Amino acid sequence: MGTAAAAPTPPAPGLKASPAEVAAAGPQDLDAIAAGGARPVSGTAPSAGPKFTKSGSVWRVIAPEAVLRNTVTDADGDPSNLTFQVYTAKADGTPGVEVDLDGAGTNDVLVSPYVNSAATAKVTVPYGILKPGVLYKFRTSAYDGSLYETTWSPWADFRIEPYVKFPAAQTSSTINPIAQENTEVTRTDPGPALPTFDASGAVKREATQERTCGKQDGEGRKLCIELAPPTAESKARAEKRTKALREAAAAKARKAGKSSAAAADAAADAPLADLVSWCSDEPAGSDYMNRTDACLKSIGSGTLVFVDPDDATIGSARFDFEQRIKTYPNKAAGGTNFAEFDQQIRIMPVSIDAALDGVTLKWNTQSTCEACNTSVIRWADDFDNAAGDSAYWDADNWNAYTDGRWGTRATTWNGSGKETIDLGWSVTASVDASTTASATADFGTSGIPEVREIAPRCDDFVGGSLPGCVLPFFKPTYTVDTNKYPAAGGYYWYMQQVMPDHAGSKRWDSLLHYLGPDTPLTTSTGAKWTKANSRSVICGGNSAWSIHPSDASVGTVDCDEYAMASTHESGGYPQGVNLVTSGTKCAQLFTDKMGDGSANFGLLADTRTVTNGPSGTERCGRAAINSVQNEEAFKDYPAPSWRLLDGDGFFVTLPGYEHCTSTATTCTWKKIG
Repeated sequence: MGTAAAAPTPPAPGLKASPAEVAAAGPQDLDAIAAGGARPVSGTAPSAGPKFTKSGSVWRVIAPEAVLRNTVTDADGDPSNLTFQVYTAKADGTPGVEVDLDGAGTNDVLVSPYVNSAATAKVTVPYGILKPGVLYKFRTSAYDGSLYETTWSPWADFRIEPYVKFPAAQTSSTINPIAQENTEVTRTDPGPALPTFDASGAVKREATQERTCGKQDGEGRKLCIELAPPTAESKARAEKRTKALREAAAAKARKAGKSSAAAADAAADAPLADLVSWCSDEPAGSDYMNRTDACLKSIGSGTLVFVDPDDATIGSARFDFEQRIKTYPNKAAGGTNFAEFDQQIRIMPVSIDAALDGVTLKWNTQSTCEACNTSVIRWADDFDNAAGDSAYWDADNWNAYTDGRWGTRATTWNGSGKETIDLGWSVTASVDASTTASATADFGTSGIPEVREIAPRCDDFVGGSLPGCVLPFFKPTYTVDTNKYPAAGGYYWYMQQVMPDHAGSKRWDSLLHYLGPDTPLTTSTGAKWTKANSRSVICGGNSAWSIHPSDASVGTVDCDEYAMASTHESGGYPQGVNLVTSGTKCAQLFTDKMGDGSANFGLLADTRTVTNGPSGTERCGRAAINSVQNEEAFKDYPAPSWRLLDGDGFFVTLPGYEHCTSTATTCTWKKIG
């Protein structure tokens, strides 16, 4: 192709050389060519693009069809052209081997069209000549049709750098695409006796009710309840209670002759009555949830105060409270053919004065459901043994750490369509020392109407599944297996960075919204709008998409759209913020093999129709991605099991790339696990 850099031989004296002869004309003896007049001069700052940005002293080029340019000036005002010469760079930065730019193997150069004096001349290197990842050097020499420049321009260094760099797909991976993390949630309506907090934990509204009291009994006595948020003492009690229950469970197993391993398993499972198995391990004082479960540990404590007619205290008792909600998204989870969700209260004694004789606590649940049936409340102790028809403690016989009561109520939904169900709770207390005195404390609701953070939603829309329920306030996360699908993951990462709404990115707390089976949107023929309709706009037969050339090792490619056609953020979704008239308005990208001697690939700009590549403000993207990766990166997306309906939000995380925070430099994939 080329040889090591050497001083080229000038054309014969007295002759007018053709533009191609500029490659053979050196800076020496060119005076002999001139018949008079001013010589054209190359600019001193040649540049390479697109996008014509530098990383240090090296021009960062985002496409293998590099555009090389420089200014050219002729003092006589004659139009001139530039000859561009490219070399690979040695390790020490000096020119190495000349690159055959014209593919003919003769001159190795590209010559620009003539441009006016002081204008910029440029050439585009055809695909396949320059390799991503290789450091190149180029320079120019000017010609005005009769006179040559007597020197070369300064060298300029450039490298074709992809937006992301990744290896071939891995054959195995430890990434679980659908694994979820429980998230902390702030209750918007904990009831009047407790303060509300904002997302940062600061008090948003102080409690509006310190104490609630019932009517006087026949002797003029009253029972009152005071609720208090979690304190350091109540949080410490929760830790001791969990430890005591697990030690007791292990001791029971050992006493029954079980092995040490079985005893350890029993301890891990305690408390057995817990409807939400992971809740006991969460710190007391906050509330947590996922798509199916809610763990409410911010209710705190309630103090019962039994007073005489003069409001003097006869006796008191204190209890710690927690609640649970569990929804069942399908028959396999709930065990019935109906949609179902269960609720649970946990009541734990802290102190009970003997003067009360005994205490009974009744749990009251309210619901707005129009198509629900509720069971009676089943009461159990910490070891899931039946505990009677109510939560009762004898004042002389109770334990602060292993004598809790769990009340569970099941609700089945037999409606049609979908229904979001608001819930409310309270407890009513009575004492054996009085036959009629009672008091009720309000535990609040599942959330104010604008938020409804722990309100279940039940539906029968999800195809291939019996009716089910979820907690739609929780926004699930789909984790792309970037070990197996690094090309797709890298492309999605790039689009999340540059799209104005950063669709799907947790970094920007920007959700994607599912195009669900219950969408009211229809086509012009009245059919329900589907992802195929959205995809047609971006990658369909009339979208002007064509495959960019790439190395054979990339394999068969498809048009991959981001945001996905199954979301409201798709560029083809008619009512979305990212709607475009055509896929040509999207960022145009493709994958190719790196040429730096590694086995890596990269995501590059497709500049065939958009000369300077993506602007970084496009509202959608389409990329030539390996077909298998395109088709399988979202293969395990569990929309039915998550019961995603139209408009439900979710995130997409890309663990092999999220250590990178800018597209200004190449993001290099990291293996996870």
